[in-house]
Amino acid sequence: MAAEPTAADPPRDGPTARAGATVTTAAPDVVPAVPAPGPGGRFRFRRRVFGPSRTRTVLGCVAVALLLSLLIKTFLVQVFVIPSGSMMGTLQKDDRVAVDKFSPWLGERPHRGEVVVFKDPGGWLTGPTGSGGVLRDALSHLGLMPAADEKDLIKRVIGVGGDTVECNAGQPLKVNGTALDEPYLYPGSTPCDDFPVGTVKVPAGFLWVMGDHRNDSRDSRYQQLHNPAGGFVPVDDVIGRARVLLWPTARWTTLPVPDTFTHLG
Repeated sequence: MAAEPTAADPPRDGPTARAGATVTTAAPDVVPAVPAPGPGGRFRFRRRVFGPSRTRTVLGCVAVALLLSLLIKTFLVQVFVIPSGSMMGTLQKDDRVAVDKFSPWLGERPHRGEVVVFKDPGGWLTGPTGSGGVLRDALSHLGLMPAADEKDLIKRVIGVGGDTVECNAGQPLKVNGTALDEPYLYPGSTPCDDFPVGTVKVPAGFLWVMGDHRNDSRDSRYQQLHNPAGGFVPVDDVIGRARVLLWPTARWTTLPVPDTFTHLG
């Protein structure tokens, strides 16, 4: 007669162990939990990818990028939009130029022939300033556009402190007695016919600036004749030198000093 199975006996249809042997049971395969298809699963997946830690990282990167752009705008380079046609021949209205703001911080002074951006010395810009809107304000903070209320101008430096500038109708522009060869002028533009100021002596610490489109530029000549403050620009009002024409890309180029200025000493 077969013995009754006890609690210690293995089941009849399971593995049978010999006396004294240890019985081990294989653990079931562990399968990683995968979100079930459907809205619930997709929500859990998004939360896992875009969790609080990842969000903080993204926000931190954005904050660092904004800080760097503000530092670059303030101390290194800023993009300016050409507001008028006064520099045509070299720059056209709505062109974008990169302005070097770092060199003035190092104490470098403007030189003859350079194209510079400077603050309104007083009364040069008389038109109203408008509101730029949210987008323009954001871009101006990043240095990609000037602020709507900024009053900045762009001209070419003709004379620096101590120079004598001669600007007479029907004659070439002269600096320290030397006539300038000005191929950068807008075609058909005359050097001094519109506002012949005669001979001026540039005071120390000031600049004499003129547009490349002489017939459409209220520059130092016009200001000297019509502005009680005169036509000289304080060196301290210079924001920086325009070094590169960035936009439109088809006309991308650097803005070097013309050769005619290198012979003035």
